[in-house]
Amino acid sequence: MHLYNLTLQKATCITQAVFGNFSAPKSQEIMVTRGKILELLRPDDETGKVQSILSVECFGVIRTITPFRLVGGHTDYLIVGSDSGRINILQYEAKKNRFKKVHEETFGKSGCRRIVPGQYMAVDPKGRAVMIGAIEKQKLVYILNRDSAANLTISSPLEAHKSHTLVFSMCGVDVGFENPVFACLEVDYEVAITEMEQKGKKVAPKKMVTYYELDLGLNHVTRKWTDQVDDGANMVLTVPGGTEGPGGVLICAENCVIYKDHEHKTVRAPIPRRYGIPDDKPIMIIAAATHVQKNLFFYLLQSELGDLYKVTLTYEEDQVDDVHVKYFDTIPPASSLCV
Repeated sequence: MHLYNLTLQKATCITQAVFGNFSAPKSQEIMVTRGKILELLRPDDETGKVQSILSVECFGVIRTITPFRLVGGHTDYLIVGSDSGRINILQYEAKKNRFKKVHEETFGKSGCRRIVPGQYMAVDPKGRAVMIGAIEKQKLVYILNRDSAANLTISSPLEAHKSHTLVFSMCGVDVGFENPVFACLEVDYEVAITEMEQKGKKVAPKKMVTYYELDLGLNHVTRKWTDQVDDGANMVLTVPGGTEGPGGVLICAENCVIYKDHEHKTVRAPIPRRYGIPDDKPIMIIAAATHVQKNLFFYLLQSELGDLYKVTLTYEEDQVDDVHVKYFDTIPPASSLCV
């Protein structure tokens, strides 16, 4: 006999929120996680309130969620990283008002382990692949495609493991329709241990941003490029590429925002400080959202104090000249931002 307890009052704390078109091509919807509950919300333009469309008990810990859209698709799938040791791809069925499990692939043991993927997830902006990573060492890349009946198909996992490596953040790099690239903010502590053994004193490990390239022709993942960043860097964001922007990544660090890309100079901009805050207290970014339109994109970043900043880039083709950070507003600190 198996027993499972359910509380009369469900959890209300939202740990993560993402937006997408899950039920119809032009429907604006928000998917939120409340611990072990997956909930679909839809803003009502007439009343100005948010309606709960569907709430599902997952009987597990939801670690991360990411919307995913295939090339030429009109609605989004939802990829869930949990403590089950599996990657789950869900599709919302509007007629039956339920989540349909499209794929469920097992790659590791259950539980929130530091070397089992599920803590971080990044999708290719063009909808061709997804990378799911652990806190340490393991990263897996799945290629997603369609079959002859236009159903979603998933490939075998491609390994991008690197031992003695701690990951802080992950995102997909917009490279158009070239080989998909994923950016990871990580620390290789093996180098620090080796130097410490040689010099006999403590050495702080260096934080790096690394590009992992998925070769679609050869079906394997390689480390394409790596570069050192500030030790206080904690978040990496995708910069629109192709016809929409210059590409590359935006790195949020202590007191500054940094633009980086392969074979491109580093461009950084300071974050405005509140009056009266001591100079030795760093400003950390805790949440971010990206808004993309034709020939226009900007970021909304939020600091741990609740201040919102609008970040824009000055660029020409694929060359970024400057990064602008302006104070926008102040709201309570958020776990996730959606535009």
